[in-house]
Amino acid sequence: MTVALMWEARAVDGRGADLLAWVRQQELSRVPLRRETLRAPGDRVLVVTWWDAPYDAELPELPEPEAELVTRAVHRWRFEAVDGD
Repeated sequence: MTVALMWEARAVDGRGADLLAWVRQQELSRVPLRRETLRAPGDRVLVVTWWDAPYDAELPELPEPEAELVTRAVHRWRFEAVDGD
């Protein structure tokens, strides 16, 4: 089964580049099948990792950034693949 973990944070106004740089420096304790980092208007950063694991498996996740860097707590979601690879 393939599981995707999504991690999304919104930076303090004008600090989107700082948040993006912070995310890129974060290493996970295990290497996922795939890791993709995206950004969006509003200084938001999204990281999606894909894992060959059961839905309820214990998987490494990115931590919370320093409070001065973000406007709110990180949002996290877990999904399982239903079509395709």
